[in-house]
Amino acid sequence: MRDVRMRGFQSRTPVDDVLTWIDEHSAPLGSERVALANLHGRVLAADVTSPIDVPAFDRSAMDGFALRSEETVGAGDYNPLSFAVVGAALPGQPFERSLQAGQALRIMTGAPIPDGADAVVPAEFAVERDGNVEITSAVPALKHIGRTGEDVRTGAVVLVRSHRLRPQDVGLLASIGLPTAEVVRRPRVRLIVTGNELAEPGEPQQPFQIYEANSHIVAGLVARDGGADFERVRCRDERDEIAAAITAPGADVVLISGGSSVGSEDHAPSIVREVGELPIHGVAMRPSSPAGVGRVGEALVFLLPGNPVSCLCAYDFFAGRAIRRRGGLPGDWPYQKTRGTLASKIVSQIGRVDYCRVRVAEGRIEPLALSGASILSSTTRATGFVVVPASSEGCAAGTEIDAWLYG
Repeated sequence: MRDVRMRGFQSRTPVDDVLTWIDEHSAPLGSERVALANLHGRVLAADVTSPIDVPAFDRSAMDGFALRSEETVGAGDYNPLSFAVVGAALPGQPFERSLQAGQALRIMTGAPIPDGADAVVPAEFAVERDGNVEITSAVPALKHIGRTGEDVRTGAVVLVRSHRLRPQDVGLLASIGLPTAEVVRRPRVRLIVTGNELAEPGEPQQPFQIYEANSHIVAGLVARDGGADFERVRCRDERDEIAAAITAPGADVVLISGGSSVGSEDHAPSIVREVGELPIHGVAMRPSSPAGVGRVGEALVFLLPGNPVSCLCAYDFFAGRAIRRRGGLPGDWPYQKTRGTLASKIVSQIGRVDYCRVRVAEGRIEPLALSGASILSSTTRATGFVVVPASSEGCAAGTEIDAWLYG
């Protein structure tokens, strides 16, 4: 691919072709074993099989009295039946003898059912006095008993490979006694921020400087998408400095903010071509047309335009997809989709994808009346965005259309 600095793009790659390349080169990373406390949100690298029954013993599901069900037949408010109370069972403290005919055992929820008993009468249907208990409700066999293995059976597959662990899933792993699980390794992400004109927030702003914001956008998006060990590197517009940051080991995904277009100081594209490959530079979309996608060694590299809206757009379309996929997550957008009526037209052109910021309220989708890729505040005024496909010249007012909500 030729050097496009001060020459411009001869052609731009269709968005669908970029997504295809990303999907072909963003297989999930290897696995790692992670402790239970750190498993929330992680993606399983293998099926999980239970080594035990849950529960591992028959247990009471109620506070009450364990007894023989056949001896409760006929019990009622006008016919209470009396049993000798021979002891108690508590969670973790079983009754060590077998229950005999005419006997009952005071039992708490979760306590083991003793031999000889096959049902539990709830406490509200029992009155205990003078070493006996009178019951006023008959119970069938196995009533109010949690059976061995009724939750999980030994050898059962309880969670499957590629499943993203929710809090209840982590709880299930704990319930079968597993202190760790094998999960997909989260991608290590390095963000390289370039630009001599950038000032750090909190520092004095020199004449003609702007405060650097892109890294603070991207950091939150990377965290959302499951990236790990997020590293931010600031570089001046110096070729050697940028090259050292790109080629440094330790990253699975390298993001480069700024310096991705056709200016004389846009060094990143030529560096990536020299030390790796850059099959895509220039994309048929608005904003983010200077975006690029390539690879250096095993790391995927994404050129994100310096304008903040373009940076956000290119990340969401391309880099975020790769980070999610490398971490074992679905590549699709993690945004809620809604449908509504377009309040005013959106103009586009055949062959270009348009990312349009919109406000969504009460079923109406209102495009914001601006298109500047440097107007970051437009994304805070917007509640979401609409994507106009490359096959369309735009959307007329009154059209039913999908929008994605920023959240």
